Amino acid sequence: MTVILQAPALPTELVLLFHGVGATPEGLAPVGQHIAAVRPSAFIASVQSPDASDLGGGYQWFSVRGVTEENRPARVQETLPRFLETVRAWQQRAGVGAEQTTLVGFSQGAIMSLAAAVSPQAPASQVVSLSGRFDALPQRAPQGVRFHFVHGTHDPVIAASHASEAAERLKELGAEVTLDLIPGLAHGVDRRALDAVLRYV
Repeated sequence: MTVILQAPALPTELVLLFHGVGATPEGLAPVGQHIAAVRPSAFIASVQSPDASDLGGGYQWFSVRGVTEENRPARVQETLPRFLETVRAWQQRAGVGAEQTTLVGFSQGAIMSLAAAVSPQAPASQVVSLSGRFDALPQRAPQGVRFHFVHGTHDPVIAASHASEAAERLKELGAEVTLDLIPGLAHGVDRRALDAVLRYV
């Protein structure tokens, strides 16, 4: 079940958090709570992925069984319409548009958030990628979308090089982008990564 961390009567912005594969919304609740402390007018929710994970627990947007560099983009694009519909449903609930929306994704949640941001109709003005990557490096950069990559240098699941390459490509395409590489951090969020997130949201 999605965890609503803050729901002001008249929100001025929306922050949606998306967890990784095999995880639950509760896992990102601490990140959302820290954001709530500095953004009191934001509607903040940690969103549950729609499908039960086929890895044994938690939830997912797409299966990572047998995933490769070649077949990952197709899996992401197949589920992307559901992701976009989910974001728009929360925007309608909060009464805000894309300009007031920030997507914060961890791992698979970041993959989906980044794919949404470079889709023809980007649903947010800001994306924070935690230990994430593009399914495939973008060929275009959307107007008015800021990208922030926060990634551990010792991530054994999604190498930090993916974040560096993504940031470089987005800069080449004219996008506004920042990159924070966290020394020694594996596939997760520590206080240093959280501090980086709070600098952007």
